[in-house]
Amino acid sequence: MNGMSLIRRQTLVAGFRLLAGIALLVVIAAPCHAQCAALAERVPPLALQAFSASPGSLLQQLRNDKEKLAGRLSGYLITDPSLLPAVEKLVNQSSDKDRVAIGSGLYRAEARCLTTKPEASRKINDFVRKLGDRAVLIGYSAESEQSGAAAPTEAAKPGNTGSGLLTGEWNTEISDPFAKIPVPLSQSRYN
Repeated sequence: MNGMSLIRRQTLVAGFRLLAGIALLVVIAAPCHAQCAALAERVPPLALQAFSASPGSLLQQLRNDKEKLAGRLSGYLITDPSLLPAVEKLVNQSSDKDRVAIGSGLYRAEARCLTTKPEASRKINDFVRKLGDRAVLIGYSAESEQSGAAAPTEAAKPGNTGSGLLTGEWNTEISDPFAKIPVPLSQSRYN
């Protein structure tokens, strides 16, 4: 009987370890679903908590460095897109020049999340639109023009991945095998 209770105890301990392991995986995996960045690119949780608690401290840390402000804000948002309410507080505490950098950071985060988490990208876009701050919109638009990206709806569409042998709306028609091959223009023409 003593041998039986030892087996039961070992079975119970193994069961508890299995449940603890499953619970740990659920806890670890839960916050990952909202992140747009790879693990190595994410901002540490302590920095995210500090920003969430006091968004204005970011302005004090990065005085007069608009590029770092845009980059840091973008990093925060690709790590945790749910920080948008803290960004609104940051906008309310910042000058017009800082707001332009904030708009730039918002665009960078939106563009970064577009392929991995389109719902997060959409939330950022909606946030900028609802915020309606003129300086933020200027930075947002300037960054989108500077990146040379197409409209988000165009960037989200997959490119033509076919070999060009099929044409038509659904790629069901055979193309002309004797047609001229389009040659890309050289880059020197655009410089």
